[in-house]
Amino acid sequence: MPPLRELERRFAAALLDGDERAVVCDIEPDAPGASARLAVYRHHVLASLTAALASTFPVVRRLVDPRFFGWLADRYLHAHPPTSPCLFELGDDFADFVAAFPACAGLPWLPDVARLEWAMNQALHADDIDALDAASLAALTPSGIGALVVRLHPSVTLLASRWPVDAIWRANRDGAVDAGAVDLDSGGVRLEIRRSGDDVVLRALPHGTFALRVALAGHSPLEAAFEAALAADPLLDVTAEMRALLDERLLVRPLASSC
Repeated sequence: MPPLRELERRFAAALLDGDERAVVCDIEPDAPGASARLAVYRHHVLASLTAALASTFPVVRRLVDPRFFGWLADRYLHAHPPTSPCLFELGDDFADFVAAFPACAGLPWLPDVARLEWAMNQALHADDIDALDAASLAALTPSGIGALVVRLHPSVTLLASRWPVDAIWRANRDGAVDAGAVDLDSGGVRLEIRRSGDDVVLRALPHGTFALRVALAGHSPLEAAFEAALAADPLLDVTAEMRALLDERLLVRPLASSC
């Protein structure tokens, strides 16, 4: 009998790759046979993982038809088997897989819909972290504030798309009240997805606001982030933007390297 870790590796290969040769000899020769019992496990595992993907990407599934989604999920799972026991972590690179999947080439907006749904999944499961408040910044000098590196709350994702993916999502979610045709030529969006209380919310951001938050998400010091925002929108009120970030509790403790 091989070590447990090696046996697990072989068993996973038998389930996801169909390579039973290295594991059948370690299965007790009982009816209905090793291959038949592996087939039962294989069906259960793939069905469970496909259901987990469908729960994370319900709009993608609805947009492409459940049968097509099942095939897409099967190809994805064989190419990218799960590496974590937490099923909500499955699918972090699903959008990139969809973007490269030849059969999805006629749906160029689909990967960004998947990215939106993954961001919502991340927002739902992100850790809670104490936010910075105005008092935390009040003791700093102006130069200290300018050099400060902060982070956005881990539930936040900023998504820019050339497609109206928010409208596509709203029109195709379960229980949609604004269902109907979406004008794909209506222009792109800059979205913020985050958790608010127990809910996940998304909203479109103006260009300057989006640029500021992208810079902060990229760990730019505050002064550099303000400069990036003003380059995007010279009329942006950066003081109001900073106040909004604090009020929305989106800034969290500085990185250790900034101290």
